Amino acid sequence: MNEHLELHEPEIRGFTRVIKNFAPSWFASVMGTGIFAVTSKYYSCYWPWLNNVAACLWVINVILFCVLFVPWIMRWFLFTEHSLRDLNHPITGQFYATMPIGCLVLAVDFLVVGTGYLSMEFAVSIAKVCWVLGAILALVFAITTPVINFFNKVTIADLNPAWFMPPVSLIVAPIAGAKLIPYWPQYFQKLLLLINYAFWGTGFFLFLFLAVICFYRLIVAPPLPGTLVPTIWIYLGPIGAGTLALLNLGAVSTPWLGSLAQPVINLFGLIYWGFGFWWLIAASIVTLVNILHKNLPYALSWWAFTFPLGAYAGATFLIATTFRCPPLKLYGFICYCLLALCWLIVFCQTFSRVCTGEFFKG
Repeated sequence: MNEHLELHEPEIRGFTRVIKNFAPSWFASVMGTGIFAVTSKYYSCYWPWLNNVAACLWVINVILFCVLFVPWIMRWFLFTEHSLRDLNHPITGQFYATMPIGCLVLAVDFLVVGTGYLSMEFAVSIAKVCWVLGAILALVFAITTPVINFFNKVTIADLNPAWFMPPVSLIVAPIAGAKLIPYWPQYFQKLLLLINYAFWGTGFFLFLFLAVICFYRLIVAPPLPGTLVPTIWIYLGPIGAGTLALLNLGAVSTPWLGSLAQPVINLFGLIYWGFGFWWLIAASIVTLVNILHKNLPYALSWWAFTFPLGAYAGATFLIATTFRCPPLKLYGFICYCLLALCWLIVFCQTFSRVCTGEFFKG
């Protein structure tokens, strides 16, 4: 059958070829652009013109999501075998979670940025649709991907931080999910709060288990291939997104969990966020070493430089605001500037290769 497929591959042209060779990791660009929009809105407290940057990035991200969604969904119908083969792959399969995370980040975009340009009712309605779709698919891939790995034979070399992606999707869900709770019918709000906590808890403990395994792999196995080096930054994703989600959950928990819930949750969020400081330094050192050794060829995995760093920068802003600490906010702004630099480099590199068709040659 494989020979038969290879025999017919040269006949595939145009948009059909794009669909066939469409990588599941493309939605990492939606994740990175979306969190860049959110953090631009946050740090407009330093430069007011960042409000306009946030709005432009939000519009770009909506368009980007719509453009990517078409080949993503069509590939499941037109090239089912290829899609399932990628899902079963111990590395490629992890990136299917980027699509639901993209949905969830888009929901946050509409709530944080979109409400300034659209009516509150319309922005919230769109955010609800994005959140429901993202939450359902996040749960599907968070169950499917690890279970597939139970049955497939993998080697220690197959392990890398990309395995965090399915758990990260569950941790990301409460960021928008918590903000949306007041906009659902009152009889449904308590259940949604508990569902969001369940999502966070599931994603957090899966992250802990996988973090230990991947950390072990980084120490005892051969170094990551150059194209996977950026995935080292994915460790920051669950930390930053998890802190954002906790602080948002704490802010809406008081009516059901009591007045002590928010300060306790905020304190745990502060502790959790603190681990990100260590990992930011470690990831920077590993990246610099690979740059010096010229072991960082461009790949779509470069988008891993953006969302994790953006989530951490956003979490730093909320931590600094919650605990009223201006120096921390300045530290977060420095992280934001680094994010802006990374996003510009990765976006330009990606755009140039899209224009040449390099990504779709198969």
